[in-house]
Amino acid sequence: MTVSVTRPAEGITQITLSRPEALNTLDRRLTGDLITALDEVEADTDCRVVIVTGAGRAFCAGLDLNGYLPPDGWADELDRLGRAQAQLVIQREIAGLAQRLHSLRQPVIAAVNGPAAGGGLALVAASDIRIAAPEAVFAVSFIRAGFSACDIGVSWLLPRLIGAGRAHELMLTGRRFSAEYAREIGLVTDVVPAGELLDRAMALAAEIMLNPPISVELTKQGMWLALETPGFDAAVEFENRQQVFTSFTEDQPEAVAAFLGKRSPRYRRR
Repeated sequence: MTVSVTRPAEGITQITLSRPEALNTLDRRLTGDLITALDEVEADTDCRVVIVTGAGRAFCAGLDLNGYLPPDGWADELDRLGRAQAQLVIQREIAGLAQRLHSLRQPVIAAVNGPAAGGGLALVAASDIRIAAPEAVFAVSFIRAGFSACDIGVSWLLPRLIGAGRAHELMLTGRRFSAEYAREIGLVTDVVPAGELLDRAMALAAEIMLNPPISVELTKQGMWLALETPGFDAAVEFENRQQVFTSFTEDQPEAVAAFLGKRSPRYRRR
């Protein structure tokens, strides 16, 4: 398997991209394995937080430039669909990774251990919380390979994370930038030594799990939908409904009781 799924602690699932010899670049097998892993995580009601990282010295260095498909696989696609449709199928397949990660009901923490370029940057941007090791290097990259820089959701995600001005500069130049610069512009929230990166991600996950599961899931949904909502009043009305819904859950009074009693909460996701 090109994706490793482990459960380092109760409620936490770690997904590790595992093509270290190829800097975890995206080929069709890794893409398929990652989609399968995300589908399984979505269905796992015991999983409350997801950590995504890379094996070896890279997070994900983008698309495998040696070929996303094996030669015979590409020939099969061409024969069946023709060039335009075959290319669109592949493009949607790759872009679907960011969409699937972004829509996951659990919050996703990207622990960026090394280079994250192109599709790797898209996976980082599609996550909910992003932290990095000093060795992490970022780049939009698509434009440097002769394509548009608007790919795999980056044209929507990046401006919302760091602002349009900085995003446009990075997309038009395709230049590499460091973990420290990523923290400076708000792409990542923290830069920690490589040996402490996963521990920091685990600590963040544990802090998230102090809150009721349904409240966390609705907050993830709501905070991203707010970025698409055109008006303030519409956003507030959506928030109002989230507040009323969570007030009827069994976990809401448990959260208050645990806080007042200075004890760990015992949530039932009900």
